[in-house]
Amino acid sequence: MPTPIDFSLVLAAAVHDMKNSLSLLMQSLETLETNIDEHNSTARQQLSDVHYEAARLNTGLVQMLSLYRSELSELPLNIDEHFIEDVFTELAGANAIYIRQRNVTLNLHYENDISGFFDKDLIFLLLNDVLINAMRYGNQTIDLSASMVDNQLVITIEDDGQGYPQRMLEQSTTGLADFNVSQGRTGLGLFFARLIAKAHSNHDQHGKIELSNGGKYGGSVFKVKLP
Repeated sequence: MPTPIDFSLVLAAAVHDMKNSLSLLMQSLETLETNIDEHNSTARQQLSDVHYEAARLNTGLVQMLSLYRSELSELPLNIDEHFIEDVFTELAGANAIYIRQRNVTLNLHYENDISGFFDKDLIFLLLNDVLINAMRYGNQTIDLSASMVDNQLVITIEDDGQGYPQRMLEQSTTGLADFNVSQGRTGLGLFFARLIAKAHSNHDQHGKIELSNGGKYGGSVFKVKLP
């Protein structure tokens, strides 16, 4: 009798391959931008839109892969000390095309030597997804900041948009076991963010996220707190 096909394993392998292909595509788009006439606004807008959608797809695929792995065991973490300056600089660079095209002002606030112990890849994906949404739904100004509060690393992203819808604010406090991911990518992204944050722990403390509206610009305020 032939061995049954494990379709979840096949899907995970396919997602991994698609993620790698998308990463190469995004690198090609970044190279292409340097060859487009700076006065060709139409072409630059189209390139920015394609890069934005590719970034969203890449994040979604990584989320699916990580959720699959979390079903096999605890979400695997690679904890090490990382400086916030490096993470923020990488985030700004990864979204440089969209930032320029949207004429967004991205303000970075942090102390030069501030650092934390976390899985850089997972935290980068979490913050990148939030930043992409802030650029999409905000207007022209986004603040990305980090500080130490009560021995926790607090990273905040706030924008000048319309704020989070009530449904998202409610989902941000729902127990993970009762979380509803049927709301499309928004639901999956929020679930993924909470899963990543909670996986970071120190003694009896676990990381968490907080969503609110208001802040200095009256828009969305996203916080991730890591012990």
